[in-house]
Amino acid sequence: MGTNPAATVKAFNEAENYNGPAIIIAYAHCIEQGLLTKTGPAHQKAAVESVHFPLWRYNPAAEGKKITLDSADKSDTVSFAKNAVSKELGENRFKQLVKKVGEEKAMALLEKAEEGFKENYALLKKLSEM
Repeated sequence: MGTNPAATVKAFNEAENYNGPAIIIAYAHCIEQGLLTKTGPAHQKAAVESVHFPLWRYNPAAEGKKITLDSADKSDTVSFAKNAVSKELGENRFKQLVKKVGEEKAMALLEKAEEGFKENYALLKKLSEM
């Protein structure tokens, strides 16, 4: 919601207007993750732009394309893995990983995970173009 309010409204409208069950999956930051309320919107934006949590909608009732991709891939400029262990945007789960295996190994694991997120985004993009 903090990254693209218009996409949020579209998702809710589509869900409400669909004749059947509808599911909305949303990313919500939490203080239990170690995120401050004031940094929540920045964290949401980083999650979306790094393609860790791309904004997309599936509407089986839509004519033509069923999948709409509402976010662009900015992962070349936004690294969620690097932000994941930073003091300001870091989440406790990633900080724990650093403590457990060390920063170098943790960053290697997170960068490998980023590649997987990019592959998932590429698949969503391809599906949205069908």
